[in-house]
Amino acid sequence: MLASGWPVVCFPGEDQHVFQPSFVLGRSIMRSCKYLILLAVVGLTSVASLVLAAQPPSGQWKPLFNGKTFQGWHIIGVGQWTIEDGIIVGRKNAAEKEFGHLVSDGAFGDFVVRLKFKALQGNSGFYFRCVEEGHSGISGFQAEIAPDANTGGLYETNGRAWVVRPDPELVKKAFKFQEWNEMVVSAQGGDITVWLNGIKMSEVKNDPGRREGHFALQLHGGNDMLVMFKDIEILEQKKP
Repeated sequence: MLASGWPVVCFPGEDQHVFQPSFVLGRSIMRSCKYLILLAVVGLTSVASLVLAAQPPSGQWKPLFNGKTFQGWHIIGVGQWTIEDGIIVGRKNAAEKEFGHLVSDGAFGDFVVRLKFKALQGNSGFYFRCVEEGHSGISGFQAEIAPDANTGGLYETNGRAWVVRPDPELVKKAFKFQEWNEMVVSAQGGDITVWLNGIKMSEVKNDPGRREGHFALQLHGGNDMLVMFKDIEILEQKKP
């Protein structure tokens, strides 16, 4: 007899076997099932967190372009910027070797911006945390916008050049040729993420680059350019 009160049965040449009533075994099975259920819940929660983290942020958005004038923006360099039916249109011919930019008057630190673009011809981009200096007129990070496999990548003009080049197959899946595309760019401290039509294209963590600067839209030097932008908005983030 064990201290637990359950009988011990011994057979020659064998270890002791303790026979327990079925209700004791049932409790043991129930405890195991609860443990497995808890592991499953934790696992699903972790997966859900990863899925949510991969999605663009949402919340209250504030326009950065009023759809009528260039109030809050200024033009530098070559090329032509116009507003047509509420859409910013950038044009330039390849004979102009210099660059052109539409630059925000204000500077921004941490932010989440979304915009719609149509890249019809030539190389463009959405600059952020940039300054008006360098041979191209602008220096800093840009989220690449072009009708090729680099859209959604991160490039530092007058700096490190390509920081993150997107997967061409991912670009092929996300990019809508000659249609409106939505880009979301989030910069929080040194963590920068770019989404294209809801698909994460590039990301850096703890980047050492500039933490504040202007936004800008680009007309690339030496390119025939036709690019359109609309619905440029910034997410209003609550300060702690």
